[in-house]
Amino acid sequence: MDPEERTALFRDLESDRSERKPSASQRRQIRQAICALANDLPGHGKSGVIFVGQEDDGSCSELTIDDELLVLLTQLGTDGQILPRPSLRVFKETLDGCEVACIEVDPTTAPPVRLRGTIWVRVGPSTHRASEAEEGRLLERRRAGDLPFDLTPIHRATLGDLDLDTFTREYVPGAIDEQRRAANQRTVEEQLTGLRLLTLDGVPTVVGILVLGKDPTAFVPGARIQFLRVDGTELSDPIKDQKEIAGAIGTQLRMVDEVLSAHVFEATNVEGGPREERRPDYPVEALRQLIHNAVAHRSYEGTNAPVRWTWYSDRVEIQSPGGPFGQVTLDNFGQPGVTDYRNPHLAEALKVLGFIQQFGMGIPLARRRLEENGNPAPDFDVRPTTVLAVVRRSL
Repeated sequence: MDPEERTALFRDLESDRSERKPSASQRRQIRQAICALANDLPGHGKSGVIFVGQEDDGSCSELTIDDELLVLLTQLGTDGQILPRPSLRVFKETLDGCEVACIEVDPTTAPPVRLRGTIWVRVGPSTHRASEAEEGRLLERRRAGDLPFDLTPIHRATLGDLDLDTFTREYVPGAIDEQRRAANQRTVEEQLTGLRLLTLDGVPTVVGILVLGKDPTAFVPGARIQFLRVDGTELSDPIKDQKEIAGAIGTQLRMVDEVLSAHVFEATNVEGGPREERRPDYPVEALRQLIHNAVAHRSYEGTNAPVRWTWYSDRVEIQSPGGPFGQVTLDNFGQPGVTDYRNPHLAEALKVLGFIQQFGMGIPLARRRLEENGNPAPDFDVRPTTVLAVVRRSL
């Protein structure tokens, strides 16, 4: 969006592509507006903008726009409360002599977007919860040819290939707000479609198979983790343990926790006094975050390779298929604030299931836990087709 278009929206108090807030204190309403603009119910196919620092009557609220405010506003759209994560930009601009923070939101290619399980839309100058009819309009707009790989249909799969009990018991409560669930009269198939796990034609999507599939590798052969424990520092050394971790994504990640519990060694240090200090050779949370990252960001398209998790006597290596994606490059990989999603709807599913708490925090959290435990910082060997994370034992 160019400055002239933003200026026109700044002046148009009745537009369904703009919203205004005098300050950042109305965080809930700002999130609702982000969600509504991402859904783009009118179908403009253009970005919308929220002007923070402008009153409802169009006057300037004289808000101080600093870096702290811009970071806060960015987090309102990227902290995982809005799913799938919207594409937005936050910046400072002066329009008609008024300094404001602009939250520019792109329309999603895969509506609907939900805020804590609720769909918000904008009609004219007002934002409200979507009715069933409005949700239906958003669903009808979805077209497979415009979607990322994780939403493409798997035509060989059928509804019978999905674990519907897990969907009802575990997935729906995290994906749809309680009020909507209580009033929900839709069939399971309609709910699966609304959550992007089935196409409009009733065909399971890639993310549907990965999250609910009874046998995901029958349709996505690489959807597994290959674990190998080596008694030494070379791959040719004797093997102590090996596992093929397969099944739906939730099953895999719960099995990862079991493997971590079995293989993380906790040493006791009594030097320097009578008080024992117990410290693991690897912090569990750091390894967990790196494995979750590998599963969420890997490429599932055009490869049969699994995530390879190799545990040597001096280090742990986690290799995932697929190099950097989108705005993440070989040069900026792992830098704070630089994130993108090859599988945005798989990331949404992992958030719904509780395996991701906040987007973009996997590597920073792993680094923090390693430092606290006395381990060296992780090394990343980032190539066009693979990413290798190397974690070394505590010092």
